[in-house]
Amino acid sequence: MNALANPEFGKYLNEHFVSAFQKVGTFRIVGRAKQGGNVASYFCAQDGRVLHVVAGPVNAHTLLHEAKWVVETVKKSLLESEKSGKSFKAQFRQAHAERLRKEHHLAVQPVVFDSPIAGTKSALSYRDPAGNTLAPVLPPPPIDGPDVSLTPREQVTFHASQVAAKKSAIARQLVVDRRGRRWALSNQGRVHRLMAAHSMKKIETVYGSIFEGILGEKVSTKPIIIDTPFPWVKCGTPDQKIVPLNSR
Repeated sequence: MNALANPEFGKYLNEHFVSAFQKVGTFRIVGRAKQGGNVASYFCAQDGRVLHVVAGPVNAHTLLHEAKWVVETVKKSLLESEKSGKSFKAQFRQAHAERLRKEHHLAVQPVVFDSPIAGTKSALSYRDPAGNTLAPVLPPPPIDGPDVSLTPREQVTFHASQVAAKKSAIARQLVVDRRGRRWALSNQGRVHRLMAAHSMKKIETVYGSIFEGILGEKVSTKPIIIDTPFPWVKCGTPDQKIVPLNSR
């Protein structure tokens, strides 16, 4: 991600976070070009519970904005929750629901308690080709519908933007509300919707629903495929002979 090379973002990241990475998918490198693959940036608490996610590659300005939002929301939630774990989780999920409403104009009720996660034998799990369970499929909270606080002018703008967005949206970016109405929702909007119910869960529980459910990629342990792994080695000509070492 080019955003990581930005000095301002790098400075903020070093001041407030400890960075790490893990490959969960695969892609192909042809020449110097990368084909396929994707990326997700997880902002986590010290114990690996997910506070926020940025789904897909973004520029430095966007990633810095999201990082600052996490830090400020943590401070606010700690203050308002009086450092109660349950209250902090509820505050953070409410913050995601609020961003979904303000930025994407769709309303959900945040889930402030955790229901039991499906067991390993449940069909609602992401699995590898061998059938081994990777992560549960996390259900997002139902969408109530458009934000009822929108002014008439804002409603016109919202519905016009929806018409345009639906024409270019892929299937997974269309969500259905409680009344069966379909709405276009960007990857980041879908992150806020998911986090309104599952923020503060362990990253190993969340990553499948981000990488496969939102980004549409497949979790894979296969290595990166490089068409020309040693470009500095010149290939021999068709008539070149290979002489065994023991014959020299």
